[in-house]
Order: sequence, then structure tokens, then C-alpha cells
Amino acid sequence: IREHVLTGGHGLMVNGYDPVIKALSRDLDVHLNHRVTKIIQRYNKVIVCVEDGTSFVADAAIITVPLGVLKANIIKFEPELPDWKLSAISDLGVGLENKIALRFNTIFWPNVEVLGRVAQTSNACGYFLNLHKATGHPVLVCMVAGRFAYEMEKLSDEESVNFVMSQLRRMLPGATEPVQYLVSRWGTDPNSLGSYSCDLVGKPADLYERFCARVGNLFFAGEAACIDHSGSVHGAYSSGIDAAEDCRRRLSTQLGISDLFQVGKIVMREEMTEVMVPLQISRL
Repeated sequence: IREHVLTGGHGLMVNGYDPVIKALSRDLDVHLNHRVTKIIQRYNKVIVCVEDGTSFVADAAIITVPLGVLKANIIKFEPELPDWKLSAISDLGVGLENKIALRFNTIFWPNVEVLGRVAQTSNACGYFLNLHKATGHPVLVCMVAGRFAYEMEKLSDEESVNFVMSQLRRMLPGATEPVQYLVSRWGTDPNSLGSYSCDLVGKPADLYERFCARVGNLFFAGEAACIDHSGSVHGAYSSGIDAAEDCRRRLSTQLGISDLFQVGKIVMREEMTEVMVPLQISRL
């Protein structure tokens, strides 16, 4: 078995991704809480239909919804996506990793990056990420993956916290009760239905190429559309840049306004330079 190791190191956004989102969304017309139900390709246009009956018409669309949502066929396409695209969506795997963040009043753990435990069953294995080392806040995050992650989603928040605390006390008997906690459920969240794309054994090697390939005036982006860094945040970002550039290039040729698009691209880059914000990234 040969594993493909991603280039670059891991980093933790100390202040979260909010600064990035605010910088990138500046002066954009962003519509929140609009659940898309259907995407129609008609007369060289794209019609995006929303659950409340609203529709948006555009020359093209870039689709960035999670792979799990596409696999569940929650969004209907008219006409239906071609077989080569549907097979790529079907054959790409979806992994699940949930997080249980625990905030404490005191620090009772060593100043290490990760607290881990090996056990005889997968349900007793796992590790805790030490956010205190990266952020200064008294927070541990239990990382739960694989089948165990699906089983944990069946529990209530309180039951999940009690279980992981029992595991933590096996490592650190003096562990105190958390004063706050937050539990993720990416597998059952209708807006995600999974955490990240992953390779499956025995599947064709060109899945990612087919997944990110355009269908008419529909373009695809997101971490599952990044060939080199799938499953990562910067993979999702870079695939979005690639899809946007591909869309811009094709529309400029199709509509015959390449000069205008080029000027717009230059202006956009200058504006982005102005709104760049310093990001505090911890390498743990």
C-alpha cells in the first residue's frame, strides 16, 4: 500500500476562518439560508432553484456543495448529469471525522500537541488535540473518526461528552469536568453528509479529474475537486480559484468580452490585495 502524503505542514487557524470569510466576501452579494433544490441548464443559462421558490439565473454556475450532498442526490440536475460525472460522484468515498471540543477551567494535561491512547477496540482509541498549546485557551478537542464517528452521532451531546471524558480519565485520572462543550455531527448534517472526500480501494485513478471537470456551463469546486490536496482546506480554496478562472476564461470567449473580463480580473486582484488580513496560524 502506498500512501500519498500531502505537501506542506498542518496549521491551525487561531482565530478560526472568520477573518478569511469576511475578507473574501467583501462587496459580494451573499445569500445565506438558501437551500438549493434544483439546477437547470437551459438556453446557455443556468437557473438555480431554491427551496422557498426563489430562482437565480446566470450565465454559469460554480458548484461547491460537499461531496456527500451530491452523492445523496439532494440537488436535482436538469438535464441529469452525464454518466461519467455521476460515476465519479458515486465512486469517490466520503470520510467522517467528528470533533468534541471540551473547555475546562484549569489545565490538567501536559504541554504536548496531542494526547492519544491505543486500545484493543476502535471505540476506545482516539486522540485529543491540545488547543491550549496553540491558542492559550484551556480546550481539548477529541477527534473521532471512522465507524466510531458514525456511532457517536447516535448519542446525545451529553452522552458523547461523558464517553470521551471516561477515555480521557483513563489517561489522566485527575481530569476535571468541562465547563463548556461542542459536538459536531458532520455525517447527519444535511448540509454536509460527511467530512471530506477520500479514495476507495479498487476505484479508477481519474475520479478526481472527472469530478472537477465542467459540464457545459456548470463548474465544480471544493476539496473533492482538488487532485493534489483533496480533503484539505487549501485544496478546497485552490480548486475554487481554478474553477473561477476556468469559468471566467470560457465566458469571456463565449460572450466576446475578454477585455472587460481581464480588466475586472485585475481590479479584483487589486481589491483583494487591499483587503488582505493578517492570519494567526499556529503550527503547534
